Amino acid sequence: MPAKRSPARRPTMKDIARRAGVSESAVSFALNGRPGVSDVTRERVRRVAEQLGWRPSTAARALSGEGAATVGLVLARPADTLGVDSFFLQLVSGIQEVLAERHLGLLFQVVEGVPDECAVYRRWWAEHRVDGVLVVDPRTEDPRPDLLDELGLPAVVIGGAPDERHPGLSTVWADDAGAMAAVVDGLYALGHRRIVHIAGLSGLAHTERRIRTLRAEARRRGLTGVESITTDYSDAAGAAVTRRVLGSAAPATALIYDNDVMALAGVATAAGLGFSVPADVSVVAWEDSALCRMVKPWLSALSRDSVEFGRTAARELTALLDGGPARTVRVPVPRLIERESTGAARGA
Repeated sequence: MPAKRSPARRPTMKDIARRAGVSESAVSFALNGRPGVSDVTRERVRRVAEQLGWRPSTAARALSGEGAATVGLVLARPADTLGVDSFFLQLVSGIQEVLAERHLGLLFQVVEGVPDECAVYRRWWAEHRVDGVLVVDPRTEDPRPDLLDELGLPAVVIGGAPDERHPGLSTVWADDAGAMAAVVDGLYALGHRRIVHIAGLSGLAHTERRIRTLRAEARRRGLTGVESITTDYSDAAGAAVTRRVLGSAAPATALIYDNDVMALAGVATAAGLGFSVPADVSVVAWEDSALCRMVKPWLSALSRDSVEFGRTAARELTALLDGGPARTVRVPVPRLIERESTGAARGA
């Protein structure tokens, strides 16, 4: 059996003191910016610490009240859906970009549901594991804002509507209602009267906003063949719902999918059933991605800068950590890019 590797020894304050020729207390004063040492000694200690590759222990920082230099992100979704969710991957990319600039770590955990997520927040708070959290997938009935208020944990809610009940939390949000209204308006102008929205998880605030807007737009135009069907965002669910919708006596002429993966599965399913896109059915994907341009026909899609969305959320959290006030920030409305998968309804 190969020998077990021993972890490399990390430099300590004692090593710095020995190399710099000063006491350990002088090293502590110098590295923590406290009075008690001269500027010359402080500079010499810092230079030696840099040469040795010394970094402060996050555990020690937390115990001393200086913070953990880490922010948390918990995702209460099926783990097997993460690898195909282009929006979430780009969001995290933007978050990490800003955190790296501040030398902050990102502690990420996937859990089964919101109760488990709340338990993670309580544990992180008790253990001083994180300085703040980024909250995703706001719910219509959501216990997390009350809990974060109770704990006093700095937080930014990503995707939630403005919430006056929790003025201590920052919110970064997009106008899903405006985006859905624009999609329906475009499809209606093309003659579509039977429109089905193949939505994401029920109970998510942005899912419910899209569903409400679709219903309102349908009522305003007197449309009766319009509905939303919730799914788990997976390609299997997108294909199954597409099969059911197009197999009905009066199939939809336009389908709106809440992500790109379901839209691709929908196009393949429609073709298998003998439906041509867009001659028989038009398709719109909510999230634009490279996948939308790797299928034939290219998919019409709602486009937004998801990486910048993540950057904005991370900047708002670092502002809170710096002592700034909580804010509500609205990012640009997703823009519909019309490609080859949308066209005039047959007979319009």
